[in-house]
Amino acid sequence: MTDGQAHHLQNVLRCREGDEICVFNGQGGEYPAVITGMQRHRIGLQLAAKQEISRESPLSILLAQGIARGERMDFAIQKAVELGVAQIQPLHTEKSQRLPAARLDRKLQHWRAVARSAAEQSGRTLLPEVRSPQALADWLTADARTFAPGERLLLSPTAENGFQAQVPSPRACLLIGPESGLGEKEIALALQAGFNAVRMGPRVLRTETAGVVAISALQVLWGDLG
Repeated sequence: MTDGQAHHLQNVLRCREGDEICVFNGQGGEYPAVITGMQRHRIGLQLAAKQEISRESPLSILLAQGIARGERMDFAIQKAVELGVAQIQPLHTEKSQRLPAARLDRKLQHWRAVARSAAEQSGRTLLPEVRSPQALADWLTADARTFAPGERLLLSPTAENGFQAQVPSPRACLLIGPESGLGEKEIALALQAGFNAVRMGPRVLRTETAGVVAISALQVLWGDLG
């Protein structure tokens, strides 16, 4: 248990010795537990037998998100996890924020902490993976190709088709640009890599809003919402 988790139990949830809580290790299932002791940075727990509980969506979604600035990226990751994504791939794009290596490593650890906290809050028993950032072009020619063409979706306000024009699949890869969107060359590269451009209606959404809306729509159509 991290210091932040101990602080949350003690000072936010106001838990006390003898209280019953539920814990998970991010690898599936839950463990009923009783608090046996509390110190400033440590919580003693007595665990019961593992309960095989899953709240994972039947639709496995990878969110490929152009790195946005500050709290926008945190919001995009947090809400994506709450809505059930399986993986998050931060991407360096033409218009995304550029960070030195040391700062980027700290950002990655921060994003993973955001994902862990969101998984805890939403009752998920599997911890979504936040991958190391990649350049968009490199990712398109490698990891993105593990998805079938019909599973690769590029969010674009100028696209002609919506999600309902796509073939239902147990997997989906959703590509979203940063604040100013993807550049024309990047869009062309994505289309050449087999991505299908889809839109979310007539209005242009912010990058952190686009992910929430798109993942929700996917989960309603083929996942576990609705």
